[in-house]
Amino acid sequence: MFGKLKQYALKKVLESQMKDAPPEQRQMILEMVEKDPTLFEKIAKEMQEELKRNGNNQMAAAMKVLPKFQQEIMKVMSPEMKEKLVQMQTGAQGKFNPNGTIRK
Repeated sequence: MFGKLKQYALKKVLESQMKDAPPEQRQMILEMVEKDPTLFEKIAKEMQEELKRNGNNQMAAAMKVLPKFQQEIMKVMSPEMKEKLVQMQTGAQGKFNPNGTIRK
């Protein structure tokens, strides 16, 4: 019983934290957290420790902690998620010309 309640609460917290993220990224993250919540609990704990050490710089904490878990995160991702991730990364790059102008 408490497992489902905890999962629901975690989902609501994540949704509020990611309100500015694109919908496809939010969905991807929520699916991964649902698949392996203990992995993301470990990541959150390490990030909290790092935030305390670095004076609440979230970006620096994420840049230091997330690479440690990259392989585990990739294992949680479905093939469809991996494909979407590649599309998001190449899509952002594909919108600009080498000189910095926007492609049409």
